[in-house]
Amino acid sequence: MRIAYQGTEGAYSEEAVLKAFPEAQPIGLPTFHEVFDAVSEHEVELGVVPVENTTAGIINQTYDLLLETDLHVIGEIVLKVEHCLMAPKGSRLEDIRFVKSHPQGLAQCDGFIARYHLKATPVYDTAGAARELAENPEPGHAAIASRRAAELYGLEVLAENIQDFKGNYTRFFVLSRDIPPRREGPHKSSVVFATRHVPGALLHALQALADAGVNMTKLESRPRRDPERPFSPVFYVDFEGHIEDPGPAKALVGLLQRAQFVKVLGSYPVAQNGV
Repeated sequence: MRIAYQGTEGAYSEEAVLKAFPEAQPIGLPTFHEVFDAVSEHEVELGVVPVENTTAGIINQTYDLLLETDLHVIGEIVLKVEHCLMAPKGSRLEDIRFVKSHPQGLAQCDGFIARYHLKATPVYDTAGAARELAENPEPGHAAIASRRAAELYGLEVLAENIQDFKGNYTRFFVLSRDIPPRREGPHKSSVVFATRHVPGALLHALQALADAGVNMTKLESRPRRDPERPFSPVFYVDFEGHIEDPGPAKALVGLLQRAQFVKVLGSYPVAQNGV
């Protein structure tokens, strides 16, 4: 099975793919757009993309693409992320002045970067930063990525577990063109909706979940990408249960009656190693 992810070999997204699908062939692509396109255009069977991190929060671009495309969320993966500072062999930590990584990697290590007075430069991928440094080594330059990336590209780990919080987890969605048959075990559902611009509209919409006895596990808002209504929000909600279950089905009907629009992103098994 070919599964697309954003990044290069050694990226945390690739690690998430191999954790959930050990027999899969991971296909690294430069951007989130290309991952979504590869799944949509039948170039790969599935896609795996990060959606949120316990330290740095949500990945906005993933949520925007979930709204704009017709792909379905069919699974979630939770991965513990442990960052390392790496540099060409022979480097010393006290000599490092510059560091590169994905913006999420830099955000998750903000305290370490500040403590060592490093100048941070964002790049498209953690493992890509490691590979680029290995191919073009410069004195005083380092990358933040996984230990596996350091091993793959022949870099020396100068410091490990440098993330600000030890309980640093990233949640990934598994994307598919098709909706698979329901599996056994506990499920979670994700939807996105917009409300009318009137007082109490969001409260009225969310009351549909409470009235149906459904437990909401996540609520995020994003500006709607609509030139006619700038800064008009859309709301992303996760709740317990499969959309075919009586409670979630009732909640969805209530939400459809109260919201301006509703899109079901998917119902999927709860990650077996969820935190």
